[in-house]
Amino acid sequence: MDHAISVLKEGGLTSAEAARRLAEVGPNDPAPAKPTSHLVNLAMQFANPLVLVLLFASVVSSFVGELVNAGIIVVIVSLSVTVNFVQTFRSQRAADRLRTAVAPLATALRDGAFVEVPRASLVPGDVVRLAAGDLVPADARLLVSKDLHLQQSALTGESMPVEKEAVAGDQSDATMVWLGTSVVSGTGTAEVLATGVKTSFGDIAARLRARPPETEFDRGIKHFGSLLMKAVFALFMFI
Repeated sequence: MDHAISVLKEGGLTSAEAARRLAEVGPNDPAPAKPTSHLVNLAMQFANPLVLVLLFASVVSSFVGELVNAGIIVVIVSLSVTVNFVQTFRSQRAADRLRTAVAPLATALRDGAFVEVPRASLVPGDVVRLAAGDLVPADARLLVSKDLHLQQSALTGESMPVEKEAVAGDQSDATMVWLGTSVVSGTGTAEVLATGVKTSFGDIAARLRARPPETEFDRGIKHFGSLLMKAVFALFMFI
């Protein structure tokens, strides 16, 4: 409780200090956008050696008059590329929805008074005030709370609201509030510990955006595709 009182008495961060920390840690964005055009994403789907072999085979088939076979190959390749492209697009959309699900504004203690500030401008050390209906704008430790209940199903899958309570000296999750969770009832004041990609919400968004690790099956397909491509070229040159 002594820590909570001292933090509140200090009047929060000054505008100058908040600006300095913001320049140091970056904006409070859990999923910074790295836009890639749809054309680039689509072109990347053709980087698979097996896809290139099949396209080459369709060209050869069309030259020798096997138009039906060439058409079948093109359809199969098109379906495969389309499925992969749609999956990539959906994962990016999911990450975008995570980014827009957090509160655009927050009530922070700045220069001795609680004011509305852009959520993206919050930095570690800020003191934020929470009330029913708010979305928690950052990962923070509670300083003061009163009948505070949060809905954090987006992070933990719990269907029922979870009670949070400020307890002096308690460093457990029971005294933590997380970015993107929502306040169902009660009020609280918390000190921001992590923002942006360093939050739990940011970690989830990063995992959604990350390309899944290559499996042994994927490596085998690429190896088989490379061998098949070499064999096709060798036969083509021989013929």
